[in-house]
Amino acid sequence: MTDTLTPVLTDNWDAERAWTLAAYEERGGYAALDKAFAMTPDDVIDAVKESGLRGRGGAGFPTGMKWGFIPQDNPKPKYLVVNADESEPGTCKDIPLMMASPHTLVEGVILSSYAIRAHTAFIYVRGEVLHVIRRLQRAVQEAYLAGHLGTNIHGSGYDLDLIVHAGAGAYICGEETALLEGLEGRRGQPRLRPPFPAVAGLYASPTVINNVESIASVPSIIANGPSWFAQMGTEKSQGFGIFSLSGHVANPGQYEAPLGITLRQLIDLAGGMREGHELKFWTPGGSSTPLLTPEHLDVPLDFESVGAAGSMLGTRALQLFDETTCVVRAVLRWTEFYKHESCGKCTPCREGTWWLTQTLARLEKGQGSESDLDLLLDQCDNILGRSFCALGDGATSPISSSIQHFRDEYLAHLTHGGCPFDPVASTAFAPAGATA
Repeated sequence: MTDTLTPVLTDNWDAERAWTLAAYEERGGYAALDKAFAMTPDDVIDAVKESGLRGRGGAGFPTGMKWGFIPQDNPKPKYLVVNADESEPGTCKDIPLMMASPHTLVEGVILSSYAIRAHTAFIYVRGEVLHVIRRLQRAVQEAYLAGHLGTNIHGSGYDLDLIVHAGAGAYICGEETALLEGLEGRRGQPRLRPPFPAVAGLYASPTVINNVESIASVPSIIANGPSWFAQMGTEKSQGFGIFSLSGHVANPGQYEAPLGITLRQLIDLAGGMREGHELKFWTPGGSSTPLLTPEHLDVPLDFESVGAAGSMLGTRALQLFDETTCVVRAVLRWTEFYKHESCGKCTPCREGTWWLTQTLARLEKGQGSESDLDLLLDQCDNILGRSFCALGDGATSPISSSIQHFRDEYLAHLTHGGCPFDPVASTAFAPAGATA
């Protein structure tokens, strides 16, 4: 069963002091640079296009195509910005990657910047993860000292400066244009588009913004060839990805596997659900994606199949909940997060997430009536597709999907006069055999 795993990004995580330059170079790190410098920038873009790599930050947009949008006839400087503002509940792949092997990302930044002809690149990291920021800063320093960054890299004539920027801790800055606002020193709020970042992004110049995992995947594509990458995964969702399993699973953690693997296979790899319990609901791509149930255990985890099942693959943040969990309580906690993190720029999200929280909190206490479920769905309908960015849309996903799959559980709160679940039973410290 372990043959299912394809350790590429995670391959060196078990090495001694894997985060150091010496450990990374020992496993062939930075060798892809010379191969890329022997190619033209357009050839590097074509290789990434041919590989089928799609954005690993949630939306799944083809990476090579995104790079191709940069207008090279624009006289302004080109910029690469890495979105390392990972902060959605349940999403936990980029931070472990940057902690265990920051040089994988740094090498990816150099290759990607060369491809789009950028001479300055930024890694925008969530401000709270100070340990990651320090590790990245040291990796960048090591890369400069070794001649992998700076002027005339490897004698190629190509120059690149890389800046690690710490954000101020706002979930909204995971949205690419809000990230640019934060990087320019303003309050993190989404921009009106068009113009799109490829034309007028950072400092009104052509900019590529990609997720950490997307950029970190580039060195292996250049080193091994696009066909090597494309042979993994499915026809339309090619390659591998890090699947983050958390919650009520025996061995939570990062599992790197080809896209198209199923949750059933991943749970087997993770040693099954916690002893004596069974799966009740799960998120395929973090808390902003519609919930799925055990009937979806065999859905291939690729962009198309998960979409056809009514959800989104997103960041592959697989949060697993067993039968001890109150779905109403879980959804309320997520909604409180979105209410808190709404930037307030648009009315549907600013006011809508507040009202969603109020209605959910009332239902969770067993107050209100069945008509509140229709009220919730109506509120979701007024936010979905009407908010300035995807934060508002994401806030509605767990609510509408949980009512679809667990309407009876919402009603049970009303008939019970409160939550019928023991909140301790769902915790990690619950005594063995505890039930809802």
